[in-house]
Amino acid sequence: MKKYLFLSSLFLFLGTLSAYSQDKNIELLYRHLQGEFSSAEQAQKDTAFFHITLNIVPIWKHRKGEYWLYVEQATARKPDKPYRQRVYKLEKKGKKYVSYIYTIDKPLRFAGEHKKAEPLQNLTPDSLQLKQGCEVYLTKKGKNFSGATTKQTCPSELSGASYATSEVTLDEKTLLSWDRGWDKEGKQVWGAEKGGYIFRRMRK
Repeated sequence: MKKYLFLSSLFLFLGTLSAYSQDKNIELLYRHLQGEFSSAEQAQKDTAFFHITLNIVPIWKHRKGEYWLYVEQATARKPDKPYRQRVYKLEKKGKKYVSYIYTIDKPLRFAGEHKKAEPLQNLTPDSLQLKQGCEVYLTKKGKNFSGATTKQTCPSELSGASYATSEVTLDEKTLLSWDRGWDKEGKQVWGAEKGGYIFRRMRK
């Protein structure tokens, strides 16, 4: 009986450690994604890439156990007129970490929200639209995370595309993002051709 109780306690303890480890890892991913990023260094070295600013800030921090982020992307020439605004939700799924992508209705009304202490307070999760099939599956390797969308599951109509893909690699200082659009024959029709955009963290 004592042996059984000991083993039960041991399994419970190990399970607690496992859960703590998972929470620690998703919080690390959450922190890696936050901050002000810029592709200026890459753009200066290679004119095939534009100078892009990327701002990612935490939102709805009162929702305990949930990890939400607001994302605003713009050209350096027009920082106040972002061309992409999204909301990410991070979750643990099996051995991977998933970033679900949501769109915002009339997003430009929230331009500049990343500068506020509490962004998107006038927006609720149930008003977002999930981009079905566009979630990014990430794997932790050391202190880094890398992953991609599932092949041909993310629909896109931009520039004649049939679907889009996204590849992501990030660590404490750098976020590499490679978004591309493909037609029905698998030919690339939009996005960088040489490789992904390299965003350097400017500040947290």
